[in-house]
Amino acid sequence: MRYDLTDDQEFFRETARRFIETEVPISTVREWHDLAEGCPQNWWRSAAELGWTSLLVPENLGGGSISDRPIVDLSIVADEMGRGITPGPFMPTNVVADTIARSGNPAQQTLLEEVVSGQAMLAWAVNEPDGLHLDNNFATHATPTNGGYTIAGTKVAVEAAAQAHHLLVTATAPNGLAQFLLPTNTVGLTITPQESLDLGRRFAQVQLEGVQVGTDALVGSPGAPTEADVCRQRNIMVLLQCADNAGAASKVLEFTVEYAFDRYSFGRPLASYQALKHRFADMKMWAEASCAAVDGAADALAAGQAEAQMISVAKSYVGDYSVELMHECVQMHGGIGVTYDHDLHLYLRRATVNRGLFGTPSDHRAQLSQMLGY
Repeated sequence: MRYDLTDDQEFFRETARRFIETEVPISTVREWHDLAEGCPQNWWRSAAELGWTSLLVPENLGGGSISDRPIVDLSIVADEMGRGITPGPFMPTNVVADTIARSGNPAQQTLLEEVVSGQAMLAWAVNEPDGLHLDNNFATHATPTNGGYTIAGTKVAVEAAAQAHHLLVTATAPNGLAQFLLPTNTVGLTITPQESLDLGRRFAQVQLEGVQVGTDALVGSPGAPTEADVCRQRNIMVLLQCADNAGAASKVLEFTVEYAFDRYSFGRPLASYQALKHRFADMKMWAEASCAAVDGAADALAAGQAEAQMISVAKSYVGDYSVELMHECVQMHGGIGVTYDHDLHLYLRRATVNRGLFGTPSDHRAQLSQMLGY
């Protein structure tokens, strides 16, 4: 958790935590696991009323942030959602809304009013069956036709695709990368829900079979401008994943420490044994360092200073150590830690999915090596 928040940001954080604890306790999250949409639409609208969908949308388009660093504000919400393993299309909706606000045409930007109010959800169709290419080499192709494009390809692990009203599809075009904003009922576009280790969020496969679109579906211009947008989208998504994992790891450590003081062995609390104290000290360091890595990445992305490096630093560390921390906490709980009824596995499932999407820690370490010339 950051220690440099303004009074407004601290109030925003407290409001988000109170809202999650009151409206979406873990018992409610478990009930929502059986919902096809993952979370009720009316709850998502309530979350939007708190500003969760407007932070990256400028005021002239109906949005607004708490501070002059909306990326930091967004990471605050992601951290709190991680603490509550809260479902909902928070990450893809904000990532796509940011791109529409920055590069969308006027007709596309009119959609932002519905997004900000929670009436519309957005999804980013970018991952492909052979994994996300950090070098932006996508198999999905957009071929120019008379007055538009024909898009063909397959996207997988598209978060909230079946619940979204519009998809942002990233494809390779003759002039470079191109992105298209498509209604989910577009002819030739098929959405098939996919099973996920994460029981709260919803993912789907998106099949594009000769989808015909006009140039008005383009978001930005093909080539370098779109490549910059895709890089920013990926950076924001990875930042939010890391913030989500850091918040989840902190929460898991909190209730594990509490359990260790309540659980007695040979007449003493588990937390009193020196060997366990050492392990708790390690986990506390991992949790605090994860939060610091997220804060550094958010600051760099907000300032536009070598943000790609700091994003990869955060994913490299948080992706590994947040999951490792949770595995340690499973061991601390003993047998109950591996039961379905305990909440621990819900956090571990979510953190594991976050770890694997948009580049694993190993992928990001390799990318860092390239950036540094090794």
